Amino acid sequence: MTESTAPQSEHRTVLLRGGDVHSPADPFATAMVVERGHVAWVGSEGAADAFAGGVDEVIDLEGALVTPAFTDSHVHTTSTGLALTGLDLSGARSLADALHLLRAYAKREAGQRVVLGHGWDATRWPEQRPPSRAELDEAAAGLPVYLPRVDVHSAVVTTALLDLVPGVTALAGYHPEGPLTGAAHHAVRSAAHGAVTPRRRAEAQRAALAHAASLGIGTVHECAGPEISDEEDFTGLLELAAELPGPRVFGYWAERITDEKGARRIRELGALGAAGDLFVDGSLGSHTASLHEPYADAPHSGTAHLDAARIAAHVTACTEAGLQAGFHAIGDAAVSAVVAGVRAASETLGLARVRAARHRVEHAEMLTPETIAAFAELGLTASVQPAFDAAWGGPDGMYARRLGAERAATLNPYAALLRAGVPLAFGSDSPVTPSDPWGTVRAAAFHRTPEHRVSVRAGFTAHTRGGWRAVGRDDAGVLVPGAPADYAVWRTGELVVQAPDDRVSRWSTDPRSGTPGLPDLTPGTDLPVCLRTVVGGRTVYVRPNE
Repeated sequence: MTESTAPQSEHRTVLLRGGDVHSPADPFATAMVVERGHVAWVGSEGAADAFAGGVDEVIDLEGALVTPAFTDSHVHTTSTGLALTGLDLSGARSLADALHLLRAYAKREAGQRVVLGHGWDATRWPEQRPPSRAELDEAAAGLPVYLPRVDVHSAVVTTALLDLVPGVTALAGYHPEGPLTGAAHHAVRSAAHGAVTPRRRAEAQRAALAHAASLGIGTVHECAGPEISDEEDFTGLLELAAELPGPRVFGYWAERITDEKGARRIRELGALGAAGDLFVDGSLGSHTASLHEPYADAPHSGTAHLDAARIAAHVTACTEAGLQAGFHAIGDAAVSAVVAGVRAASETLGLARVRAARHRVEHAEMLTPETIAAFAELGLTASVQPAFDAAWGGPDGMYARRLGAERAATLNPYAALLRAGVPLAFGSDSPVTPSDPWGTVRAAAFHRTPEHRVSVRAGFTAHTRGGWRAVGRDDAGVLVPGAPADYAVWRTGELVVQAPDDRVSRWSTDPRSGTPGLPDLTPGTDLPVCLRTVVGGRTVYVRPNE
C-alpha cells in the first residue's frame, strides 16, 4: 500500500482505491472517499476515477482490505499500559519460571517504589499453585511487589507491600500465605497503584492507546471505578484521549448511585454511565464468581457483592438520570441477581424506559435459557470477551476444573444470545486477556463448544458496530456515507464467508447474496496485519516499512 506517514487532518479529502472495502452500502466496493472526518462515498473502481482529481490525497490500497476500526468494549487502559511496560508473567510456563522472571525484573528495576506485574495463572503450571509469600520475598529481594492473577480478582504480594497497608491482616480476603481476595486485595492494589507516579501513569496510558491503534482498534471503553483504579487515573485518561487524535475513549465509572446527586458526580467525572466493573461477583479462576451451586473444586459458591434490591436501586437511579447502568456478573447467581434487579426497576419505571437506556452486563458468562430471554426482554447489552473461552474453555480447561465439564459447556453461549436478539459487544478485558480483535472474532467463530459458535460476520459486527451501539450510537462502526471515518487497512489473504452452518456459508458466497467477505480466520491461518488505523479521518497508526 502506498503510505503517507504524516498525520492526516480530519478536514482533508482522501480517496482510497484499489482494494476491498467492507461496506453494506456496496458489498463489492473497492474504493472509498473520506471527507471532513466522515465517509462520503463507497463504490467501484471505475466510479472512483470521477473523484481522483478533486481530492487532497489518493491512497493506492494495492489490494488491501479496508474495514471499520474495531471497538474494544472492555479495557483497563492504565493496567494494560503497565503490563506492556512492566513485568509480564503471562508467558510463564511454571512457578519456577515466574519466580525467575520476577527475580530478573526486580534486579533490573531495583529503584522502583513498587514492582507491578501481571498475568500469572497457576492453573497452567505443573505445580498447580501460586507462589508463596516467602518465595516472592526471596525473589524480589525485599521490594514491594504486587502480582495480580490473570483475572485481576486476586493477587499475591510480598511482605514489603503488606507493610505499606496498615490493618490489611484484619480485612476480609486476607490469607497468610495464599492469594489475597476481596477487601484485602483492594487495599493492597490501591497501595500499589498509588505508588505509580503521574508521569509513569501517563506513559502507560499512551503505550496502551498506541498499542490499540496498532491493532486496528479505533475506540476503547474504559471500565474504571473506585475498586479498580482512582478518579485521578480516570479523568487523566479522558483528558489525554481528548488531546490525542485517537483511539477514542468512552469512560465508565463503576460506582453505585441512588439519587441525582450521585448521577451528577458520574457526569462530572466525564463518564457515560455508572457501569463497567460494578462488581456483583468476582471471577471463576479466583473462585469468587457467585454460583447457584458450589464449585466442583471448592466447598463454596463464591462471593456475592450486590443483591437484587441494590441492583434495582442503582438501575432506577441511572435510568431516571439518563445514564447507563452496568454490572460485572460472571456466575449464574450473579447474572440472576442482575436480571431480578433490572426487572424490578422496569416494574417501577416501565419496561420501555429501561430498555431505552441500554444498560450493560460485563462478561455474562454463566447464562441459562431463562436469563438469556430476560436479557432480550430488558434490552441488556452483553459485553463479552470470547478470548476467555479460547484461554479457559474446553474439556481440560480452567472452566471445567472449576465447574465440571457439564456446567463448563454452558459458558459463553454467543449463538443463543444472538438468536434471542441480545445485543453483543466484544472486548478483551485487557490486560486480563490481550487486545487482539481478529483473534477475538476467531475465538467466537470457533468457540470450544460448537453449539455456541457464531459466524465470522456476526462476530465482526459485535466487535465493530456492537461496541458503538453499546454506547448508544447506531450511526457508527460501519463504512457507509455519513458514518464517522474510523477505519483500518489490512494486509490479508483471500476473503471468504465463514459460518457454523455450511448451508449459510454456501449461500453467502454466492454473488447473488451480496454478502461482503472477511479474512479466513480458520485456526492455524495467519491473522490480518494492520497497515493503517484512522479515527475521525485522522491517521493514528501507520505500520513501519518492513
